[in-house]
Amino acid sequence: MRQERTVQATIFEVFARHEIGCALQAISQWLDGQRPLVSLVAGDLRRQGVRETGRRGLPAETVLRCALLKQQRQLSYEELAFHLEDSASFRAFARLPLRWSPKKSVLHHTISALRPQTWEAVNQALLVSAQQEKLESGATVRIDSTVSAALMHPPSDSTLLWDAVRVMTRLLRRAGRLPEAPAMRWRDRRRLAKKRARAIDYSRGKAKKRVLYRELIAAVQATRAELQTVAEGLPETVGMAAERWRAGVNHYLPLIARIIDQSERRVLKSLPRRRPGARRCRPARNWSACSNRTPTSSSRGVVRCSTDTSSISPPARAA
Repeated sequence: MRQERTVQATIFEVFARHEIGCALQAISQWLDGQRPLVSLVAGDLRRQGVRETGRRGLPAETVLRCALLKQQRQLSYEELAFHLEDSASFRAFARLPLRWSPKKSVLHHTISALRPQTWEAVNQALLVSAQQEKLESGATVRIDSTVSAALMHPPSDSTLLWDAVRVMTRLLRRAGRLPEAPAMRWRDRRRLAKKRARAIDYSRGKAKKRVLYRELIAAVQATRAELQTVAEGLPETVGMAAERWRAGVNHYLPLIARIIDQSERRVLKSLPRRRPGARRCRPARNWSACSNRTPTSSSRGVVRCSTDTSSISPPARAA
């Protein structure tokens, strides 16, 4: 048996005068006007098969407030259980019945029952309230992320090209096992690509890296040409395995083309730096002195450009 909300609040709801206590009291007052949210939480808890008779469980309002406490204070279930038993402000915010101290297993069982749609409704209600109070427009979204270690290498150009050769070689090997696949001889360039990628990592100087990149890009292009030839020679009606293989080829070929293009632009077609002494041409500021001038060369070899203002009227002066 579970009530939807606490009908009669206790007279011992006392919030601390600390900044956190004042914030919890303000959030509690806002939640008092959000009755539809409590109904959504009650509906989520009924999905667990709770009967209308038997021992009383945590009210739906208490579950919602405990869930918000956990998210707002970034607490674990064990820490939340401790604060609900230790802090008077937390107990007052959660509207816990007198002498009730839920354990971490109970908190986990009830809070995890809330659906994503319920959390979305809470966020939407908070946003609407903030817009009405002119506190937040909702035009900008800020997210918080945590960096964690993963089995991924940095996506440099050389490693991406190496990965492209490995993926296309895997597709070519799978194509040989397809029924009615055309017989074609192709070269395994994985070892060559690995050697060139390793050499790029340990080489010094742009000239040496460009030579190695040319060989690596050539290996990728040759493997891509062989894969395209196999895909074009494969019959249309072969089976589901061939359709999945063709879908993988259509997925990876545009990505590999982008990798080749960005590698050529960054390494092989890199533009030279601009001369330090060169300056951009800009109109002269003296309107009366540059009306009939032509571009001239200064002693430093930098071209000075003037603007013909015969068809442009000077800016109006302030009265």
